[in-house]
This record gives sequence, structure tokens and C-alpha cells, in this order.
Amino acid sequence: MSAVSPPGTQDAATRRLSSLSLEQRVGQLFMVAAKATGPEPATMEALAKYHVGNVYLSGRSKAGAAASAAVVASLNATVSPATTGNLPLFVATDQEGGNVQVLSGPGFSAIPSAVAQAGLGPDKLRSSAALWGRELRSAGVNVDLAPVLDTVKSAEFAPSNGPIGRFQRQYGYTPDQVSVLGNAFAQGLADAGVAPVVKHYPGLGRVVPNTDVSKDVRDTETTRTDPALAPFNAAIRGGAQWVMLSNAYYDRIDPANIAPFSPVVMETMLRTDAGFKGIILSDDMCSAAQLEPWTSAERATAFFGAGGTMMVCADPARIPAMHEAVVRRAQADPAFAAKVDAAALAVLQVKAAARP
Repeated sequence: MSAVSPPGTQDAATRRLSSLSLEQRVGQLFMVAAKATGPEPATMEALAKYHVGNVYLSGRSKAGAAASAAVVASLNATVSPATTGNLPLFVATDQEGGNVQVLSGPGFSAIPSAVAQAGLGPDKLRSSAALWGRELRSAGVNVDLAPVLDTVKSAEFAPSNGPIGRFQRQYGYTPDQVSVLGNAFAQGLADAGVAPVVKHYPGLGRVVPNTDVSKDVRDTETTRTDPALAPFNAAIRGGAQWVMLSNAYYDRIDPANIAPFSPVVMETMLRTDAGFKGIILSDDMCSAAQLEPWTSAERATAFFGAGGTMMVCADPARIPAMHEAVVRRAQADPAFAAKVDAAALAVLQVKAAARP
């Protein structure tokens, strides 16, 4: 993972930004779900009508690499001057391994869980992840929503840790273990030309409920300078350009706001403390139970207002309300419009630097 953008990348991204309408700029700030077996009409409408510039394959497909490549081709066919301003899509999926592997079948390896991957050691894990990354590239996928860098606080606690430990998604039980092994996975993906997305900042290894299915999930232990941040900080120093947030509250960091609504988490911790300049990606903010108290419009404006870069949406039917809310707010509020432009520029810079 290179921490340095190629010469001219920032200037090129700035020029591209100036060529986009507000509606197109806002579209670059969303990543919408597309069923891995074939996109539904609501996904295609999000890409074609609402200018959404990024997509992730969701659910499960056992049809193999050739079939997945055909699905990706159908998504890429929406790119045009009228939709994304001809900017290519980032196409992502969740290919962690174990219980979380969206794409399987001919052309895809059966990837073990992170707990099992840890037994490979860092060198073998990096080479294995490079193979898994090349398989994704063969299907047209250029972003992997992995690895998990959450540190589950103990093996004894793991079965109670709903989002991570229960599914063996952890690389270890100390920040050092997670940092070495999780970042070996990330480096392997990068070797293959697939962008790793390290998650779920600032960590889900100490909670019990899962934010996907429970509300008011709170971490009562993690602090702004917590040792469990070390794997994420190492990834950022190593050049990671994507960090995914958790949807939890962090009582010792910002008890009033879930992480994707928290300027402390995004602006203070990620941007200032960690020096991160890439894409701050949300976890799913459309179907997760943790988000139920807020309307679609409130979710979108709160996330981007607090400093988020790109919002993941598992329910394409919510995209129209979210897109329209962000456009309206940007038209009415110059400070919010500046945040939209800054987020769009960050996306364009990462796209300009991505391997073709």
C-alpha cells in the first residue's frame, strides 16, 4: 500500500471535481448494494438517476468468477457523462473469509476465517491474500471490505462479542497480533491491485450486541488514545486509503453520537490524530438496526456534516431520499457544501491513484 499519491493526482482530481454537477458530486459519496447474483432495479436507478459512483456486491453468489464478472459489467455499463461524469465505479464486496465471503464458486478460493488465517503467519497470509485479491480483480472487483482490525479483548469473551468474535472474524486478542496479521492481509490485497478497507474504526472488539440487529450498542471502554487503535494506525501509516467506521456509540470518546455522526471520531481522531487523508467509509447506514431512530435524510446529512466521506447503503430504495437531502442541504448551506466538495475530492483522489 503506497502512502504517496502519484504526481499530478491531486491536480487531476481537482479538475474532475470542477467538471461535475452538485448532483454528480453527491453521487460519488455513496456506495450502494447490488445483489451479487444480479442487481435489482432500485440499484440500477441509484446508479443511473442518482449518479451513485460506487457499488458493493451483497448477499452471496456461488456462481463463480465469470458470472460475477458479468454482474460487474452490467453495473459498469451505467457509467456515462450523464451519470458519473464518466468516472469509473469503485466495485467492492465483503471477501473476508469464513462466515463472510460473498463470492464463491469456480475461480474463487474458499477463504478461511480470520482466526484460521492467523495460523498462516504474516508472510504466507500476505501471499494468500494476494491470490484472493487477484481472484477479485478477475471478476472486476477493485475494493475489498476487509480486513477486520478490531481487537477482541480475550478468547473467553469472543463468543459473546456479537459482531466479531462470534463469527471468528478476529486476527488475535492483542493489538500487536491484529496489527501484524490483519495488515498482512491488507498488504496482500494491495499487491493484487485491490484496495483494502480496514474496519471497524475505532473498534468493535469490546461490545456484546451487533449494530446490524440491535439498537443503542455502546462501547464503554475504548478511549481516544486506546491501544486497540494501533492496528488501524499501522494500516494508515502503511498507506491504507480506506477506513470503515463502526456504527456503535463510544461512551469515553463521544457518548452523544454514534461513530458515523461523530466529529470527534472522524475529524479529531482519524484526520488529526492519525493523519488519515483517504476515504472515511461508513458501515451500512440503511438497514442496520442501530440507525432506526433516524430518517434516511437525517442519516445522510449527519454523516457528511460530521466529516464522513462515503456512505454505505444496503437498501437502494433509500438512496433517492438520501441523495436529495444532501443536495438540498448543500444548496442551502455553504459550509455543508464545502464538506461535500472536500469529501468528493477525497474520493476522486483515491480513484485517480487506483490501479487501472
